[in-house]
Amino acid sequence: MKKPSSSATNLEKKNMRHMISMKDFTTAEMDGMMELMAMLKQARKDNAIPHLFKDKSVAMIFEAGSTRTRISFEVAATLLGGHGLFLSPRDIHLGGGKESIDDTARVLSRMCDIIMARTNDPGTIDALCKMSTVPVINGLDTRFHPTQMLADLFTIREHITDGRQLSDLTLAFMGDATDVCRSLLLTCTKYGMNFKQIGPKKYHMQQEWLDLADEFCKETGASYEITEDVEKVRECDVIYGDSFYWVTQTDEKEERLAAFMPDYVITEELMAKAKPGALLLHCLPANDKEEVTRGALEGPHSVAFDEAENRLTAQMAILVYFTHKFTPEPTEEVRKAHETKIRDFLKTL
Repeated sequence: MKKPSSSATNLEKKNMRHMISMKDFTTAEMDGMMELMAMLKQARKDNAIPHLFKDKSVAMIFEAGSTRTRISFEVAATLLGGHGLFLSPRDIHLGGGKESIDDTARVLSRMCDIIMARTNDPGTIDALCKMSTVPVINGLDTRFHPTQMLADLFTIREHITDGRQLSDLTLAFMGDATDVCRSLLLTCTKYGMNFKQIGPKKYHMQQEWLDLADEFCKETGASYEITEDVEKVRECDVIYGDSFYWVTQTDEKEERLAAFMPDYVITEELMAKAKPGALLLHCLPANDKEEVTRGALEGPHSVAFDEAENRLTAQMAILVYFTHKFTPEPTEEVRKAHETKIRDFLKTL
């Protein structure tokens, strides 16, 4: 018979959830996360953030480089009274024959309160979820980028102040069917927003994801369109930019730039064609000599840097949303009893 665990960690978390893609959450749950973001952002403005992650730690696994995701999670943990641990492949024995992902997930779960991972292989995220007894947050894999999606929805909601709801809007992604484009397609249609991907036919979204979006459209009344026609921006309230190639596609750089430029570059002239008051979002990093011009990025439509800052707002909400149920706050009486007992013992040493 297996011996009962002596763990001081709560290994049986009822109704615990992971965050792999925003498509796994209902509209009401997304709204709840954004309401939490709004309250935490106002608390940050007032320099009065409650320590809702006090004495907790987030394990941050990065197999790939990151600016916004790493900084925002680490700062969010600090602002909420907790701690972030940066863990690159050379810092821990993750896979690679040194230690199984299963065992890594189990060990981290006993020492940390939440795991965030940016991985090169989606299988790593799935394996972490399988064995982890704490929530796992996808910090970007080759499929989905849910933390970016939460910041994007919130930023759009902040800047649409004329009474329209998110479900009244159409968002156009300019470019390739990247993980961000795929995430936007699924997040928008799941939420009830209309979505367009505008770019060369060769780089259009794969059918398996369109089939899933079809299901979401039936549920929410949203719609999507995949098109080469740049003039479709005239129907859009939000124009979204992303790099035309990623670091793993540098061997395709010239071919891709020739396919996308100049027709699909976000310029001031293109933004002027969109609906009045349209927003320009970009997940960054931006190359202002390729997918977007500096004029557009600094122009009146752009909220790209509010969007970047809202990565921090999103991570604060995520750390609280996914952990607040599982670590009850001890009473002052219990805390004092432990302190007195230990201090009395130390006097005998």
